[in-house]
Amino acid sequence: MLGRSTRDSGPLTRSAATQAGWQRDDLDLLDLGTTSATLSTVGSIRGLGAVVHIGHPAQPDPDLERTLLQSPVGVLLTAAVTVPSQWVWVGTRATAGAHTVVDEAGMRDCRHRLRAMGVHPQLVPTSTEMADRVALAGVDGALVVERSRVPAGFVELAGSETLSGDKIWYALATAPQTAALSSPSQVWLAFGPTDDHRGSLQSMLDIIASAGFDLQHLRSQSANDGPHVFFCAFVCDSQTALSALLLEFGKRGVRHRTLALLPVIDTVLGPDAVEPRWDRD
Repeated sequence: MLGRSTRDSGPLTRSAATQAGWQRDDLDLLDLGTTSATLSTVGSIRGLGAVVHIGHPAQPDPDLERTLLQSPVGVLLTAAVTVPSQWVWVGTRATAGAHTVVDEAGMRDCRHRLRAMGVHPQLVPTSTEMADRVALAGVDGALVVERSRVPAGFVELAGSETLSGDKIWYALATAPQTAALSSPSQVWLAFGPTDDHRGSLQSMLDIIASAGFDLQHLRSQSANDGPHVFFCAFVCDSQTALSALLLEFGKRGVRHRTLALLPVIDTVLGPDAVEPRWDRD
């Protein structure tokens, strides 16, 4: 069985599941509620998995990192896949579009392109019925929806093609009895010192560097119990190398949890990049 969160796209998560072979039939995934509730359910029901949006394997979505760390121990991401964007911009007339109704998943995937197009989005929950979206859009309004859900009487508007230019990453969240690398994989790891003090992060980074890993991603997060926690991502070639790192963490009193083991996919689709403008020397 496979599920998804209420906030995610039904057609896109279904497409990811069938394309990756996580399910054989092209069936709708179970709606498991919030992302937190989805991962909690995965951790409590044996044999249940969930398809979740991840951002990028080398640039994890911060909300997902945090939610994974708060989920039941044993829940982690075990596979990833890219799917073509299915979003389209539609209206009942060619002049429609200034006011556009879009759900949470569509806004997440298309927000930058919509802003560049000068669209004024009205955000609605992903669970909003299509009839209610049409009513909110009105005669002169438009919708951003998955291509398979375009209402009768609506046609694509000029500029709609820009929403389908990206691919979107999804991963499979499961609670396997055992988890180990069988091939080079993208690892998401959360870690934190038992005693947070000046220089504690540096000492942990030294352990990671000594193990031979080059971090692609590093982020800090305050924790309720005092010491900060840190999230990182890197490529690891073998379970032996990862186990050696975790063993060294244990010796040094560094708490840790593996959040994802995603077999590396040969793709040119990279994470979001920035063009920096540095201060003058």
